[in-house]
Amino acid sequence: MLTQPHPKIWLDETAGSLDQLKALVAAKTRAQDYPLAAEIVQNTVIYAGETFHSADPRALMSEINRAFDQGPGIIAIRGALPDHSVIDAATALFEHMIEEERGTGGGDHFAKPGANDRVWNAAQKHCLADPQSFATYFNSPAIDLPCRAWLGHGYQLTAQVNRVNPGGAAQKAHRDYHLGFMDAARVASYPAQVHALSPLLTLQGAIAHCDMPLETGPTLYLPYSHQMLEGYVAFGRPEFQDFFAEHHTQLPLQKGDAVFFNPAVMHGAGTNSTKNQFRMANLLQIGSPFGRSIEAVDRDAMCRALYPVLQEMGVAERGRVIAAAAEGYAFPTNLDADPPVGGLIPESQAELLARGLREGLSFDAFQAQLSAQTERKTP
Repeated sequence: MLTQPHPKIWLDETAGSLDQLKALVAAKTRAQDYPLAAEIVQNTVIYAGETFHSADPRALMSEINRAFDQGPGIIAIRGALPDHSVIDAATALFEHMIEEERGTGGGDHFAKPGANDRVWNAAQKHCLADPQSFATYFNSPAIDLPCRAWLGHGYQLTAQVNRVNPGGAAQKAHRDYHLGFMDAARVASYPAQVHALSPLLTLQGAIAHCDMPLETGPTLYLPYSHQMLEGYVAFGRPEFQDFFAEHHTQLPLQKGDAVFFNPAVMHGAGTNSTKNQFRMANLLQIGSPFGRSIEAVDRDAMCRALYPVLQEMGVAERGRVIAAAAEGYAFPTNLDADPPVGGLIPESQAELLARGLREGLSFDAFQAQLSAQTERKTP
């Protein structure tokens, strides 16, 4: 487990051996350890989407947490978003954004220009462009429960749409944010416990917006590789890249399927070897309320856009959408103006939004309270 103490304080750029990785990834995922799963495929725990509506949430989250931590590090959900009209509506929005932004954005950090198209900050853009579509999309326990299983209450959801065009080449196998976005020299400047902490601060996810047969290049994974503490400094070395190329797994996906994985799992998008199929996924990076998310998101604007839509939804449905949109943690704040009252923590944005709906505040009254809260938090 990544959370176990490590005898070394510093891991230099030569830390970690290929034999260590081979021993870890030799593990086998056992069906008896995941009784709520539908099957085990290529060492990956596969769930049916309907399980997220019928199973006891705490039992299901416990099982998912075990998969992310002690297990293979990866789960897949068949039919996470079973209503394809919801997927199609979001896809149309994203494709419009791609056309509008072409030639104006900063490109992609893993692909050559033209190999794929990105929509950065897709969560905010989706929400503001069509709040009803956003609410319907993220009103899914198959999105909410994996996030809560790993990160708990108050997680911070961000999204980056990725469309890999025909001929788009495979990514170099890597780990993800935080330490995964640094070179080995920078990573080695952090003590070992930070290497163990980094994967606990984020969760990676992807929603398939089209069918993804293997020839379109769905993501390649190396199950159990997240358990190698030295992976942040080691995985870029040639012998590790060669091992990944020979031993990775790759699951075909269908429209509406989802994958979630520990960010320390060694992975990389595959080559789209087709001539005419565009592979689109909504890539989710979900941050711990105690960490720093990768994107700056205007959650104030998202709350304002969603309020009228949320007024028409039930309490459980509201909760999932609020978690995907609002700031769920009260800090950082300006404690001179926003001190805790009646407790140790001020009211968070998400709590204000939920309270406004519960108390039946008008849209104008809610906006006034949200503006006042934002002002209090500003130094």
